Amino acid sequence: MTAVGTAPAPVGRNTGRDLKRAALHAFLIAMAILWLLPLAFAVYISLRPREETDAAGYLSLPTTINFDNYVDAWNQAELVRYFLNSLVIVVPAVLLVLFLASMMAFAVSRYSWRFNLIFLLLFTAANLLPPQVIITPLYRIFLRLWLPTDVGVPGFPSDNGLFYQQYIGIIAIHVAFQLGFCTFVLSNYMKTIPRELNEAAVVDGASIWKTYRSVIMPLTRPALAALATLQVTWVYNDFFWALVLMSGKGAKMPITSALNNLKGQYFTDFNLLAAGAVLVAIPTLIVFFALQKQFISGLTLGSTKG
Repeated sequence: MTAVGTAPAPVGRNTGRDLKRAALHAFLIAMAILWLLPLAFAVYISLRPREETDAAGYLSLPTTINFDNYVDAWNQAELVRYFLNSLVIVVPAVLLVLFLASMMAFAVSRYSWRFNLIFLLLFTAANLLPPQVIITPLYRIFLRLWLPTDVGVPGFPSDNGLFYQQYIGIIAIHVAFQLGFCTFVLSNYMKTIPRELNEAAVVDGASIWKTYRSVIMPLTRPALAALATLQVTWVYNDFFWALVLMSGKGAKMPITSALNNLKGQYFTDFNLLAAGAVLVAIPTLIVFFALQKQFISGLTLGSTKG
């Protein structure tokens, strides 16, 4: 009498799967190395004196390794002040984007009304517009938009009566350009939440605001954490808007644009600039590693649903 069992998979099929898996892993490793290579090179030249690289070249073997460039970059670029400037811009911008996007996503995904799809398409289509296309009219608008110069706090919300050269102007432009993407992601996630929860909340006498705040928002925390990680990185790393909408070496420049302070008029010390760039990149790495668990869980939401 023979035992009945599952027939083993053909050897050729397993070999094919192993080859595909090995090829995939090799491709991912190659892409990771290619992605990390510029960062590794920046760290390498930032640890070497400029005189040495000028004489022997950037690809030569080092004879001196030290942190002098980091100390000089920290002091010359006044990074502490510009780090605080970035903090003033990033925190309100990310909080406003997530709050407004979650409300819009709640409206278009949890309720059926005439223009919900049109509004969602409008928010999403705005992401397809390159910022460079509208920079000229936007620049002129910023020079003409009036803001009060003193609302209880001197210099708040503007110290020159304009959006130009102000924190609030940079925050507003980030909110406008990031709102569509976050609305799209959150609306798709909220559609996976059973509608019976809304109905149960209505039966219990909950208002729309109560349903949004106490029922839906707690369930979207993983998606919000993933978006928060992305938004902090994108807003913090922005170079274009601050460079255009804040003049020269203004005191309110964010940290990425302030790296221009390390460039001379006729000469640029690339070793010093590389050290400054590495220092500027550290906060985004801290944010990612601190929220890594939530970020990965947010990205994999729905991946096991069949």
